[in-house]
Amino acid sequence: MGKTKDFTVEDKLRLIYNLQLIDSKVDEIKNTRGELPLEIQDMEDEIQGLHIRKDKIQNLIDTQKEEIKKRKIAIEEAKKLMQRYAEQQKNVRNNREYESLSKEIEYQELEIQYAEKKIREANEEIDKQSKKINGYTYEKDGKEVIVKGIDEVIAQREDDLMHKREELAALMKETEKQEAFLNKKAEEIRTQIEPRLLRAYDRLRKNFKNGLAVVSIERGSSGGSYFTIPVQQQLEIRTRQKIVIDEHSGRILVDGDLAREEKEKINEMFDNI
Repeated sequence: MGKTKDFTVEDKLRLIYNLQLIDSKVDEIKNTRGELPLEIQDMEDEIQGLHIRKDKIQNLIDTQKEEIKKRKIAIEEAKKLMQRYAEQQKNVRNNREYESLSKEIEYQELEIQYAEKKIREANEEIDKQSKKINGYTYEKDGKEVIVKGIDEVIAQREDDLMHKREELAALMKETEKQEAFLNKKAEEIRTQIEPRLLRAYDRLRKNFKNGLAVVSIERGSSGGSYFTIPVQQQLEIRTRQKIVIDEHSGRILVDGDLAREEKEKINEMFDNI
């Protein structure tokens, strides 16, 4: 690990600009993948959502099946009670007892009817929810309309996801050697930069969409904000005696000559990977 306390301001500027150039190269490599990583993430989220939806539907189906079991048991119990009350009617001593048992039988008949109604409703709900999973067809204007179920949609999305992942893997394989080398080089440089300057660099990288934390002055303007830099400040930057910050963008500024020298070195290094 380098000793940052022994570095001159110019050394620090070269290091931080080198890091910027390397990180920008890595950004370029990642940009060749386009929207694929985001597309893959969106597809993974969609598939996860479909599985959650399917689980909810399946839970609803299972609940209805339990309802059917419960109602069937209730029907059997009601039939047994009806049979018992019918047997008891044969041995009654008066009309009052007979009428009371008749009412009990009638009540159990209503219980059976109610349970059968609930079973029909549960079966209808199971059929409705099963169609959401398995899909179904219907006729409209004399034509057959196919409605895909969740299972088919999931299968299609997973197939699409597989192809997208293969496409991304192929792109990454083309550049993995370059990216690995650049990342290793960036880590080496980071160990030589003083922590406060490195934190400022990382913060700026996150703040700007293009990831430019260190920019050079070209034709009197900052490469980050494109505002004209005062002549006196340009002179300070060229002397490389202090780290100068662009007052408009907050980026670290380096002079054009230093930038060109470091770009040549990095480009040569990159060509030799």
